[in-house]
Amino acid sequence: MNIIFYFFAILCGVANSIQSGVNAELRKSIQNPIYSAIISFCIGLITLILITPFFREPIPSLASLKSVAWWKWTGGLLGAFFVTTVILSIQKIGSANMLALIVAGQLITAMTLDHFGLLGFKVHPISLMRIIGGIVTVVGVYMIVKN
Repeated sequence: MNIIFYFFAILCGVANSIQSGVNAELRKSIQNPIYSAIISFCIGLITLILITPFFREPIPSLASLKSVAWWKWTGGLLGAFFVTTVILSIQKIGSANMLALIVAGQLITAMTLDHFGLLGFKVHPISLMRIIGGIVTVVGVYMIVKN
């Protein structure tokens, strides 16, 4: 087990919370949720272009790009849905509520994907401990949202 990956996972959670607030503030400043999402993705694209040389990965061939199954291209669509939904919702329901509900949705979906080995994930069967953990999380989300 490489602890650095756990650290980065926590860091992603911190970044996600901050990103949600920053994007919501951008929306308030420019008064357009779609353009806020576009700007967010453009900054992300520029960042990825700038860091690409440091990873020294080969550029995919046209043949390999053509052979990719259609559903594997939907990550950007899902990302656009996520960012736009957060921009539209977070000011209405609050940061803690928004992110608690996101975590609950992520956890339930992740446990399902792991259990069945969907989308190329290694199978991690749902156990009693995972079910209890999921229930505790959902109850915690309810307590946060109910307040």
